[in-house]
Amino acid sequence: MGDEGEAPALGRKRKQPHEPANPSNPLRNSKRVRTDKMKDARTILTQASDKALNRNGELDVSAFVKSREFEIKAMEASMGESKKALSSRAFQQVPNELRRRTASHNVKKVPKRLKSRAAREMKEDNTPTVTSRRRKPTPHMRLRLETAKKLQKLHARQKKRHAETKEKMLGEGTDAEKEAVLPPPIRRLKKNILSKPDELPSNIRKRQKHKCWLPTHIWHAKRAHMTEPKHPLWRFAIALSPTEKTYRKTHRAGSLRGCVAWDTSYMGTIQVEGAEASLLGLLRGIGVDEEALSGKKAEKWRRGTRSWQGWVTERDGEKKWIAKVDIIWCIQQELSAAIEETTSKKQPKRRCFLRVHPSAFLQLWTEVLKVAKMQRPPVMAEDLRFEIGSIEVTGPGSTEALIAALEPFAKIGENDTEGISARTWTSLSSVSNPSCLPTNAILGFNGSDPRLRYPPRTTERLTAESANDDLLQILSTWLPDTAHTPPSIFDRTARLTASRLLPSQKAINRRKADAMPGQYPSPAPNDPQIAILLMASRSPTAGAQGSWKVLLPWKCVLPVWYYIMHYPLSTGGNPRFGGLEETRQIALEQEIPWFPGDFPGTQAGWDWETTERDKRKAEWEKRPKGKRVAWESLDLGLGRKGEIGIGWACDWEYVFSHTRTGTDSANTSSRPTTTASSTKANEPPKAAEPQTPNATATPLPPSIHHIPLPHSTTFLTSPNTLPLDSQALTTIHLTLLSRGNPTTCARIYRLPTTSPRLRAQWLALALSILHPPENQTPRRTNPTHFERASVPWNDSHPLRKQQTALSLLAPPFDRTDDGIQPGHPKYPVVPGRDDLVGFVTTGNFDLGRGRARAVGCVAVAKVVHPHLERQGLAEGEGNVPVVDEGVEGREESEARKGVAELEKKLGKKVVGRLCVVRDAGTSGGRLARWELV
Repeated sequence: MGDEGEAPALGRKRKQPHEPANPSNPLRNSKRVRTDKMKDARTILTQASDKALNRNGELDVSAFVKSREFEIKAMEASMGESKKALSSRAFQQVPNELRRRTASHNVKKVPKRLKSRAAREMKEDNTPTVTSRRRKPTPHMRLRLETAKKLQKLHARQKKRHAETKEKMLGEGTDAEKEAVLPPPIRRLKKNILSKPDELPSNIRKRQKHKCWLPTHIWHAKRAHMTEPKHPLWRFAIALSPTEKTYRKTHRAGSLRGCVAWDTSYMGTIQVEGAEASLLGLLRGIGVDEEALSGKKAEKWRRGTRSWQGWVTERDGEKKWIAKVDIIWCIQQELSAAIEETTSKKQPKRRCFLRVHPSAFLQLWTEVLKVAKMQRPPVMAEDLRFEIGSIEVTGPGSTEALIAALEPFAKIGENDTEGISARTWTSLSSVSNPSCLPTNAILGFNGSDPRLRYPPRTTERLTAESANDDLLQILSTWLPDTAHTPPSIFDRTARLTASRLLPSQKAINRRKADAMPGQYPSPAPNDPQIAILLMASRSPTAGAQGSWKVLLPWKCVLPVWYYIMHYPLSTGGNPRFGGLEETRQIALEQEIPWFPGDFPGTQAGWDWETTERDKRKAEWEKRPKGKRVAWESLDLGLGRKGEIGIGWACDWEYVFSHTRTGTDSANTSSRPTTTASSTKANEPPKAAEPQTPNATATPLPPSIHHIPLPHSTTFLTSPNTLPLDSQALTTIHLTLLSRGNPTTCARIYRLPTTSPRLRAQWLALALSILHPPENQTPRRTNPTHFERASVPWNDSHPLRKQQTALSLLAPPFDRTDDGIQPGHPKYPVVPGRDDLVGFVTTGNFDLGRGRARAVGCVAVAKVVHPHLERQGLAEGEGNVPVVDEGVEGREESEARKGVAELEKKLGKKVVGRLCVVRDAGTSGGRLARWELV
């Protein structure tokens, strides 16, 4: 710093203010400098009125005008200074997604519209700027430059050597052979063997030694948090979440305006080929519903014009459920009579795709091979994981963006039967929700290279009345159900040809340069025809957004992805991209469980739980002892100390460890109340239960299995069909009746079964929330995001005005919940450990409904047979006593009568769906309602 009053030196960023007299408090001085700067900018200099009077006290007109002129100029100067005093700079007025770290001193990092202003500000501020060409290289940069030069020379020598070899080989043939350019032979895919990715370039081969990159990996790596290089997910490098904050933006794009896209090329695809009877036998062997295989409702699916989604099982043993799969049949092309006579002796072969999540791919592949070898004639299976990629898009603008990106290769006439799917696809521009289409509709056609139509332009949309009429006509007939041409995606030659004929970006740029200004290049006959298959899926929640799944060749994913990401939507903005966290967020908002995280009863879900358990344990151990949850000192009330099971895990081993043998050791010898790590950071628990060697996590027990929705509903309606000792799990959706936000590993209890008084307290709390007294003002409920999505965004629309008026005239929002809150002396304590029925696997705040929601898993037997378990359980047996010792004789009978009255008021169906949710490490529980999903 220079001395006081010294002018700032050139090159110093910003003009330095006058140094404060007391430099001991820089925070106070900086605040004082900002205050003085603002005060000086807003001060307007004025002149006294005496200046306009002469010696005799009379008004001097010329002096009066000059004084007013001085004041006007001072006011104008003050206005200009105050505008610049606290204004933001050019690089600060850029949206979050366009901000760059070096934008404050590098004009090239600022958008074009702000470059001139940024340059002027940097010049006025003496901001030191650096040009990369004039920058003196550091030792590390110098080493990189030298390495780059060596690699360039090496590449030039290799290129020259290859050119000489090629010229030598062509010189040996004739002129006709020189002109002929033969495509490389198509490598035959081996049957019943796992495939491997294509040979990679040498510069990225080492980085994919233990994993595989998706087609859009480099694009995502610059914009998203990826999986760790040494710890890939399902052997793929997958984007977890964008680097910017996107929770609210994803909610709005997925349900209100815009769309969200994911690169789902990690999904596994299996193709099975054989006689139709053999394929039906294979599907029947892996647990596909018999109604879908032979019923009349599934005729369109078996024909190949619709898709099917459902659960598959193992063939042998306990026939555990594996995962949900999408099955698509290939349309059987109609043959002429002459060809049918020659091929009548041989059964025609058919093909179908099985698409499954990568976490369950190997398990399904093993079962498919096992069942395929049993069929006669046999069925051949092919692994198409690295041949077929996919993109999933959801949101109101999903159809618009995909129609612009996936344009049919050639214009189809109205009477052309082979282009029914392409013609139908181009007429769906007015669709704002794929759920309005026929159930599981599919469209297959050949598309053109989207790079020839880059940069994208917003497509013209029809008026609302004409678009709705046309859409109703299309949906009522749905001509793709009458298609006879199989999609090209099932033909391996068509897939590989499209990938190999993709021109380079340089060739695309040359064609653009030859085109007229403002026009796209004209299509050429040798342009690649990209095989595309579109699948429309519905959400089980009424009014929720559906999604599009696009299947296309692996190497054609990147051009389509670029076009979708840069497409300008008619509602404004561009489509957003999502990662794994956004997939779980959208699924939670639509009340859909996410595979595999919400299915711990499957092998894939159990592997996910054990992996996440280890991560949460490492994070807990990393914290200092004074800043982490002390599981052993948790007070659950009524003398109970310590967390139930492992605090950082969904401890299903603990839930099923109670054998009900009538001795206290039967409940305490298998699992401790709090699990202690083998590390020094974790001390032994202070709970009454002893620690045993069996406290460590074990692999998936053979008795634990998952039951999907249709079968779990059967057990609820007919409880006697399920054994009491069954260790089956099912997935549920939780809706909290009061405030709170359940997180992963939260404990789910049924209503108390061992203490009538405690059960009566929870029922009374539920009654006060569900049926508040008449003198109490009910809480105002905000409209759901489905209701808001139906109202146009135009502020002048009458529905929007009506909604605004209702929100202004409604009673004030009551931020406090009905009834008492956790921590209140009269708030009921959580039930005992014998009433623990499950855990929360996913929980977060739902912006659409304005309250928290969660997805969890429960033990079916504990939900179906609560009264049967209570009969074989003595008071306090295997548990810290929950029943109050004073409730005996008459008082106990009165408590039971109170429970009966409360259950009668609430209703048997409501009481059966109530539960208590408690976050791990906390003592207060909250009431919730659960539903099967």
